[in-house]
Amino acid sequence: MRRAFIVLVSALFLAALAAAETSTTAASKKSAGMSESPAANKKISSKRHHRRRHYERFYTKSFVEDPAEGDVTTGEDQVVRAAAVDALGNMNGTVAAIDPATGRILTLVNQKLALSEGAQPCSTVKIAVALAALSEKLVTKDTEVKLGRRWHMDLTEAIAHSNNPYFETLGRRMGFATVSRYAHQFGLGELAGYNIEGEHLGEFPTAPPSVKDGGVGKLCSYGQNISMTPLQLGALVSALANGGTLYYLQHPQSAEEVSNFAPRVKRQLDIAPLIPEISEGMAGAVLYGTARSLQYNFSEEEVLGKTGTCSKDGTRFGWFASFASTSHGSIAVVVLLRGGRATFGPKAAEIAGRVYRNLYDHDYFAEVPAR
Repeated sequence: MRRAFIVLVSALFLAALAAAETSTTAASKKSAGMSESPAANKKISSKRHHRRRHYERFYTKSFVEDPAEGDVTTGEDQVVRAAAVDALGNMNGTVAAIDPATGRILTLVNQKLALSEGAQPCSTVKIAVALAALSEKLVTKDTEVKLGRRWHMDLTEAIAHSNNPYFETLGRRMGFATVSRYAHQFGLGELAGYNIEGEHLGEFPTAPPSVKDGGVGKLCSYGQNISMTPLQLGALVSALANGGTLYYLQHPQSAEEVSNFAPRVKRQLDIAPLIPEISEGMAGAVLYGTARSLQYNFSEEEVLGKTGTCSKDGTRFGWFASFASTSHGSIAVVVLLRGGRATFGPKAAEIAGRVYRNLYDHDYFAEVPAR
């Protein structure tokens, strides 16, 4: 009896030991199965990162039925107007075309949007920041700015490729007070037009963005906390095109106003020596940088420009500021688009390219015969 009991206990012990061993082996196999190769782990990590990625939602339409509805066109250049209307199509945006030699607005498509409170300028603010840094002799077009351990960039490439760290660095080195002084000198935060009914002021902040929002660096790379109008940007690029004269922009409303038109100078900007320094970068933007989409439609004449893309409160903005200077005259074209994912700076540049193409096809840049 006692022997039978010992045999039974031994059997139970061996069974328990086998079960434990089986459980341990299964756990080891399971653990071995969870140990992925480095490549697999990288893929899993990538998928997890992908699932956590934030996708911004946009609530503004990129297309409208007729953006030019309600425009007053009696005093406009009808050739330029037709070129701009055709180029914009049904995109939710505005096109301003300006004669840099006089400050006359040749056409303003979607005047309601063009004269509104404006929008964050995105990377087009880099034009003003570059001029400020050049004026302060902080850089020249060839100065290499250190952006990382083994990363340097000069002004020309930074403008052409719209490099944010470069302009954030310039902004921090100059400080908000200096940036603000030059921005106001270049026309931000003030009316660009002369007696243009309905024109809004835009806004330039009295203090830099908070550190949490990127500080003066973000103001200088994305235009954080700035609201700029197409007219303000158009007046500034017109000053680049004409050698430094900041005109009050005027929008004639009748044939009589066109006949009696007289330019009005707001102030003379001391930027003439700086224009060649910034021009290479703006030309590079069109030739090989962020605005190269302009060449889809036009490459016969040199165009200098700067794109901008950013978003705020569910609306995406696409900007392009440009001018074409030829031996037979000059014209500045600014495009502002509002909407969703179909809206961005290179698309605005493409539209500007269509404007220039349409003008070229109508001999706008041809020599005017003597009369």
